[in-house]
Amino acid sequence: MSSRFLRSRPLHRAAMSAAAVVSSSSPLPTKRASTAHHGKGAFINPWPSFTNHTAGDMFKMVRTGAMSMGTNSTPAEISKRIPVRMPTWGNEAAPSAIKSTWLGHACFLLEMPRDPAAHGERGVRVLFDPVFSHRCSPVQFMGPARFTEAPCKIEEIPEVDAIVISHNHYDHMDTHTLTTLFERPGPKPHIFAPLGNEAYFKSLGCIPNGHMHTLDWWGAAKVDTAHGTVDVHCTPCQHFTGRGIGDRFKTLWASWAIVAPGEHGKKVWFGGDTGYRSVPQGADEDKVPTCPAFKEIGEAFGGFDFAMIPIGAYEPRWFMSPIHCAPQDSVRVFQDIRAKRATGMHWGTWVLTTESIFEPPTKLREEAAKLGLEPGAFDACKEIGETVVVDA
Repeated sequence: MSSRFLRSRPLHRAAMSAAAVVSSSSPLPTKRASTAHHGKGAFINPWPSFTNHTAGDMFKMVRTGAMSMGTNSTPAEISKRIPVRMPTWGNEAAPSAIKSTWLGHACFLLEMPRDPAAHGERGVRVLFDPVFSHRCSPVQFMGPARFTEAPCKIEEIPEVDAIVISHNHYDHMDTHTLTTLFERPGPKPHIFAPLGNEAYFKSLGCIPNGHMHTLDWWGAAKVDTAHGTVDVHCTPCQHFTGRGIGDRFKTLWASWAIVAPGEHGKKVWFGGDTGYRSVPQGADEDKVPTCPAFKEIGEAFGGFDFAMIPIGAYEPRWFMSPIHCAPQDSVRVFQDIRAKRATGMHWGTWVLTTESIFEPPTKLREEAAKLGLEPGAFDACKEIGETVVVDA
């Protein structure tokens, strides 16, 4: 598919400051340019696995009471079943390990293995979909409110080299969080997002020139830091976008791959927000088309050492399936991308749909067992703030 590359003057690592340098990266040789997802004035999901629901479908949801979201659980029960802890960021783990700290919903701080040839004491750090506001909404006096707290303050997040955004929905891209991150003292990270988000980034007024990067599916960029180098690949997924009236599908949505250099470089995949298939009421799930993008991703990269895959916000199934994975979809995405290990995300923070807030991890383990996955290969964190360590 078509690629847009980021160009900058190369620097020798010995002369680099702590700030990252972004330059062009070669696209995957197995991928050919395609603009099938570029519609007329908007982006599209170019697969039969996607159904674009109508206003009538939304009315049906409201009329049948399917949007009666909420939780009857007490704060004490929630804190017991979804505890929140202060992150340690995996500081006790070996520097050769992949470290992924869940900060709630779809937010993770990923630290790649330290490059022995680099001068830094840590690996490259990538922060995915950071949202620390109380509500994932255009305003903070209404909209979905957190039922679990963030595990730390924004200011307590360690220095990051790159911020990666999957799409522009409010539970994945937050103005207050991004502004706070870029106004912190010290080197400024580079921020990556799918096509169409340039104007929003500029509107924040705090991101330095040359630090804003948007990519098309299968586009790539190289992030070079004192701590090592990674390639950031924009990969497809099945979703949609919009932050207000009239901008639906105007910006692109994506999953992302972070790849360390070399034959044995570690590979990590972030699923963002995605559906896997559209399941009408009464349909046999195993007989509807599935999104082919994930097998393409698995084939293109040869699998992943670790993945972060959405598992929540899936009921009512007939309405949510085109855009959100249920656990029975998530485990198939795990197989399609050829992941060795994964953790579930997109749950445990806001009530966005009608399933129980506690259900996604339990259902994930059930579905993983049905497919015969090795125990623990794909599970969910037990605590918000927990770090998953994947040893070399």
